[in-house]
Amino acid sequence: MRYVVIGCGNVGMELARRWVEQGHEVVGTTTSAKRVGELEEVCSEVAVLRGADKAAVAAATSEADAVVLTVSPRLSHSFDAAQRVAEYADTLTASARTAVAVHPRVVFTSSTSVYGAGDGTLIDESGPTTDDEDASPRNFIAAEEAVLASPRGAVVRIPDVYGHPRDIDYPARVRFAHEVLGGSVPFSADALLYRIHYQDAAAALDFVVSEGLTGVYNAFPDAEVPPTNAAAFAEICAAEGLPELTYRGEIRTPEVPVTSAKLRAAGFTFTH
Repeated sequence: MRYVVIGCGNVGMELARRWVEQGHEVVGTTTSAKRVGELEEVCSEVAVLRGADKAAVAAATSEADAVVLTVSPRLSHSFDAAQRVAEYADTLTASARTAVAVHPRVVFTSSTSVYGAGDGTLIDESGPTTDDEDASPRNFIAAEEAVLASPRGAVVRIPDVYGHPRDIDYPARVRFAHEVLGGSVPFSADALLYRIHYQDAAAALDFVVSEGLTGVYNAFPDAEVPPTNAAAFAEICAAEGLPELTYRGEIRTPEVPVTSAKLRAAGFTFTH
């Protein structure tokens, strides 16, 4: 099989590695020419392109069996509500619309923010998406709608990704929030800190593609309900000798449990 992974961050690179080890051809993409050597160590081929560039995406995906979008907005443009507007529209919505315009089989990696805080009941894929106007949920939802309008489109909703050796751990994230953001973060204090290991995230995408699944799937390791952001990060702040964070509540994510029963019922098993 021949696959294209648009957006080779930690999850995208792990997905490409898995597929190459399974004997598939994988085209990995990056927006930065500086990363070509890094991607060449994992992928069969590398293309430098923006997900919104229709001609470039069409050329890269012309012989592919499936296209997986693991695109992520730049971290530096994710903490400010005004910056999120253009950044999320270009990275998420435009990339999804471009991919489905040139290929019939697209799988999009989405976010917990599409649910908002939830309506007080257990969240599954049949529940409503949020009407919050922040650029994060609005563009993840718009990207999902574009992909799901395709007959073979699929969406995998994942929470915060952790575990990659290059990723900063949670104490380092808290220090970053204080040193760079003044201790103020755009998230909600009461949101549950759901997390997924980057290898499980890649495995879930692999499973959805390999099994030919369509529609929406939650990929939340939901064996137990996690603590809230406020509780988890207060403990880290205390251990690090830092003041507690301030939560602006601009990006709302579930405050009630989320289930991945649909994905598990299809046969997927979380490792971490």
